[in-house]
Amino acid sequence: MRRREFFRLVGGAVAAWPLTVRAQQIERMRRIGVFMPYAADFQEGHSRMAAFEQGLADVGWTAGKNLQIDIRWGGGALDRYRQYAAELIGLAPDILVGVTSPTVTALQQQTRTVPIVFVGVIDPVGAGLVTNLAHPDRNTTGFTVFDYALSPKWLALLKEIAPTITRAALFRDPASTSQMAMLGGIQSVASSLRVELSLIDEREINEIERAVTAFARQPNGGLIAFASPAALLHRDRIITLAAQNRLPAVYADSIFVSAGGLASYGPNRIEQYRPAASYVGRILKGESPADLPVQAPTKYELVINLKTAKALGLDVPPTTLARADEVIE
Repeated sequence: MRRREFFRLVGGAVAAWPLTVRAQQIERMRRIGVFMPYAADFQEGHSRMAAFEQGLADVGWTAGKNLQIDIRWGGGALDRYRQYAAELIGLAPDILVGVTSPTVTALQQQTRTVPIVFVGVIDPVGAGLVTNLAHPDRNTTGFTVFDYALSPKWLALLKEIAPTITRAALFRDPASTSQMAMLGGIQSVASSLRVELSLIDEREINEIERAVTAFARQPNGGLIAFASPAALLHRDRIITLAAQNRLPAVYADSIFVSAGGLASYGPNRIEQYRPAASYVGRILKGESPADLPVQAPTKYELVINLKTAKALGLDVPPTTLARADEVIE
């Protein structure tokens, strides 16, 4: 009898084992909602997502195995951000990831309890996303992309590469408070560099074309473009307009230079997604966003396109080339 009872118990345990395994798998599966501000066909956005997923895998979270990732692509359509955020919240995620301030704001409007990790935000305190950088004190933390001390260096770089510049047009999003602060940094050095500033709103491509064409009618002009979702959306046209009108241009994102722009100075955008993935992993394991400090980039990269410089008739100073992290020839 004891032997029969033993095999009956063992048989029951073996039969129940697949159910136990399935239950454990379901229990381990977690859900992340990611809100990207870019268009769904923006290849760089997919490259950044790939870096994020690799970063997650490095800390033990693999999509399709113990993690499900839901993505919404904003495409710069700010009027639909609330809808996209609501859709992500409706999927009952364990954690949310927002890229740039508008996506994070939309997510925060939908939840104050689901943890949020942000990437690519300029001034999270000024934007009201967190109350303190060292101790965010809310359900939100993440990684900034710039500090305000960086923006004057864009104008200085433009003047360094093209010394004859006396006018600079800045592409800006008038709805972005952080961009206005970056603009203030550029204005603070414009007079000492003897450069007069103009503003170009970057919402509509037709307006951009008219404004750049009008600006280029006067000599000694140059351009500076922030790396907003709208600028990225129109990047090819902006680069073409700069070339057609022979306007030296400095950008905040190296993707513009890879596509034919003159120069950029800023952080490596893709690499920011790896530490963001680490924060996501730590929160999924039980840490609170309020205990994870907001972090800033530790390195900025200078990228120069020599082919574009030659097409514009510019001789980039050897000292500038020596400082460059990447030179495209």
